[in-house]
Amino acid sequence: MESRKLQRVGRSTLTVSLPNRWVRENGIKPGDSVFIMMEKDGTLKIVPSYAIRLEETEEEYIVNADACDESGMLERIIVGSYMLGRNVIRIISSNRIEKNQINEVRRVTRKLIGLGILEESSKQILLQCSLDPTKFKIDMLIRRLSLIVSTILTEAMQALIENNRLLAEETIEREDEADTIYYLATRLLLYAQRRPDIVEQMGITDPLFIPAMRLILQSLELIGDYSEDIAKKVIAVGAYRDRIEEEIIKKIYDFSEAAQTVFQKAVDCVFTGDIKVANSVLEMKNNLEIEAERLMYELPEIPYLRAILSGLLNIASVGSLNADIAINRALQEHSKHIEGIVKIVRHTWIPRMEK
Repeated sequence: MESRKLQRVGRSTLTVSLPNRWVRENGIKPGDSVFIMMEKDGTLKIVPSYAIRLEETEEEYIVNADACDESGMLERIIVGSYMLGRNVIRIISSNRIEKNQINEVRRVTRKLIGLGILEESSKQILLQCSLDPTKFKIDMLIRRLSLIVSTILTEAMQALIENNRLLAEETIEREDEADTIYYLATRLLLYAQRRPDIVEQMGITDPLFIPAMRLILQSLELIGDYSEDIAKKVIAVGAYRDRIEEEIIKKIYDFSEAAQTVFQKAVDCVFTGDIKVANSVLEMKNNLEIEAERLMYELPEIPYLRAILSGLLNIASVGSLNADIAINRALQEHSKHIEGIVKIVRHTWIPRMEK
């Protein structure tokens, strides 16, 4: 960190010189323009003009379909490009784009909000995303994703109680909706990291919390995957349902409700900052681990039954991670919920001069 004195120019203007190293590395010359941005904490950010122009330049991302010769590879590249903020994606082939690849493109565009097919021919497909990041609020997307995965888990367990194969199949299809919200929110967070000047318009009050938001999204997306897998196991266990006592089914269902409470409360206290609730969530998760171990011994030797319980325990474990995030955020932001628990005392440190 460098210290520089302010110089007065004229009667009311103050100036400060720029570090030579920064000037050289960014190719700044006399007469060039720089942009000054005021941050929320009162600091000033100096940005070279070329960095601003880069945001205005649209890049085209070209994908060679001939090299995507493995199943699902093209779809995953499109999803990854979308989340990284690519607005123009051109898929090309030297001969002809395969039918299965076309199906992958059409299937994935239905899951990615704002992305559509602009042009299509035998040798190329042009995808374009027209999405205004400021039209979405990140906290609302997180809550929306939490609600979707909660619904998936609820319906999967309802299908187990009712031995309802049709409901389990409908539950599996719902997981695509969770992926859609996850991809969109991740794209917006990565965009916010590149454009800190618009983070407030996206509902982000603290840019330092962006990495934690990504962890929350990843945990919820993983819970959606676990819930989908449970629904598949429910279908499989249906063939053995006449060998399972209703009391066992009820115990698994009760365990699922406790696991759901863990991840729902964990997400809630991220926004409320209530560290007592967050702490109770973590303790509840620890108790569920003990309960799961006990319940494993009670379950009959039925295929997939223990896998369902294991999936529910994974949901509680992954969901409880958000309670840790909630506590850290409350401490960082000095939430009202830490009053009477934690007190900050600031001391002035005076460096000792060596003789």
